[in-house]
Amino acid sequence: MLRHQNAVLRRQVPRVRYEPADRLWFAALSHLIPRRQWEKIFPITPATLLAWHRKLVTRKWDYSRHRRPGRPPTAAAVKVLILRMAADNPGWGHRRIHGELTRLGHKIAASTVWNVLNRAGIDPAPRRDGPTWKQFLTAQAEHIVAVDFLHVDTVTLKRLHALVMLEHGSRRTHLLGVTPNPTGQWAAQAARNFLMDSDIDSTKLKFLIRDRAGQVTGSFDAAFADAGLRVLTSPPQAPKANAHCERIIGTLRREVLDRMLILNQKHLRRTLTRYLQHHNTARPHRSIGQLPPSQAETGPPNPTDLANHRVHRRAILGGLINEYQVAS
Repeated sequence: MLRHQNAVLRRQVPRVRYEPADRLWFAALSHLIPRRQWEKIFPITPATLLAWHRKLVTRKWDYSRHRRPGRPPTAAAVKVLILRMAADNPGWGHRRIHGELTRLGHKIAASTVWNVLNRAGIDPAPRRDGPTWKQFLTAQAEHIVAVDFLHVDTVTLKRLHALVMLEHGSRRTHLLGVTPNPTGQWAAQAARNFLMDSDIDSTKLKFLIRDRAGQVTGSFDAAFADAGLRVLTSPPQAPKANAHCERIIGTLRREVLDRMLILNQKHLRRTLTRYLQHHNTARPHRSIGQLPPSQAETGPPNPTDLANHRVHRRAILGGLINEYQVAS
């Protein structure tokens, strides 16, 4: 009767789909029935029944959910540190970074460091062909000064020229002179006056960067050469070679000269002197941690909760620029 019922069911249903619970019941009942009777009783082959049983045993002793295959994943913080080391030290390869991580006590494979750098698009084994200009200038910043001219048209359309100097390391800016006729003799005398009167430590300086302007002659270079500086001239029509000085000239125009009318030479000198005093003592600079040059040399200020203090404003250049100080 059972065999006939199974035959009728097979004719009506083309394929029977068994749920996991059905397979469990069949596998459990198979222990109560002799194997030679399986083919007559169960609507499946013995091989299928044994395969179900093996799967049940495998699932019982399966620990794949408790461990992941392969090596454990690298922590995100370690990946960020690897990329940071590669950015800070372009000459380091994956072996050098691996050694640095090992020195810090972190256990990691060199191949893992290679994979992290490679996936980030960084060459794991960079060529040692020397530093770039940016790296060289950054390393030598405290020993470099740069000079450049800027011109200003007065109210009466008279053109004045000012010679400014920038210290790359401290970002201090100095005014060497203002004149309507920038000759080579005037530029050389302005350089001599600055070296005699300023408090700049020329013993720490090694290089002076300037462009190939006609106002700067050999006597100008000789004045700085006597102070122990080597004069480097930028390539023709290449303002990016003196980018830091070009940027400070742009800052002077955006923050002061484009926002006021200059009357004469005396007015321009007084304006630039007052602004550069603000620039060196109160204006924040991103390159030195959002501190003014004078504050960067002495160290950052103590943390202050401005909600509990009054802040005073002081107008500079007739309110064109404002300085803020915490009231004592």
